[in-house]
Amino acid sequence: MIWVFVINNIMATDNFIQSVKDAAKDKPQSIEWYRNKIREFGKPGGLDLIRDGKRVNTASLTNLNMFFYDPKYKKTLPYYDTFPLVLPLRRYNDGFLGLNFHYLPIPLRIKLLNKIYDLPESNQYDENARMRMSYARAQTMPMAKAVMKRYLYSHLKSQIRVVTPEEWVIATLLPVQRFKKASASRVYNETKKMI
Repeated sequence: MIWVFVINNIMATDNFIQSVKDAAKDKPQSIEWYRNKIREFGKPGGLDLIRDGKRVNTASLTNLNMFFYDPKYKKTLPYYDTFPLVLPLRRYNDGFLGLNFHYLPIPLRIKLLNKIYDLPESNQYDENARMRMSYARAQTMPMAKAVMKRYLYSHLKSQIRVVTPEEWVIATLLPVQRFKKASASRVYNETKKMI
């Protein structure tokens, strides 16, 4: 089990993730503590999460990213997530390729996050923390390969909200996935078959 710590003591705001961080009081907390605190505070709205964080127009390759999305091929996709939580692997002129954590049930999201934390190219223990995974390495990990998706900037419906290092675990635990054309349980079952 990973332990989480708050890297920076940031002034409290009214946003959801900051409220969970404030409740931790800069002390290491277990995953179960964070899950309970999130349940206590309730499910945040996607728009609130976007509004209450650092927003950019292009994906951050060393952090998780959340945004509203309308897929180009939604008519032919069996299902899709309109509010992805993505770790980009590659940037393209028109978008990026990344791992959408929402295609995994929460325990597997944490498992994938742990695997990425343990990679030598990731550096997660100081204020310059970054999360990195190469496309080649993702191809060798069935869990990562199963949630790899391509995103086009022209189909983003919001700015990208950068999820900073002290927010990674909280964002991963949030039940804010928005699947269309299938239930979350069906999506999770399909993903598990690919792992």
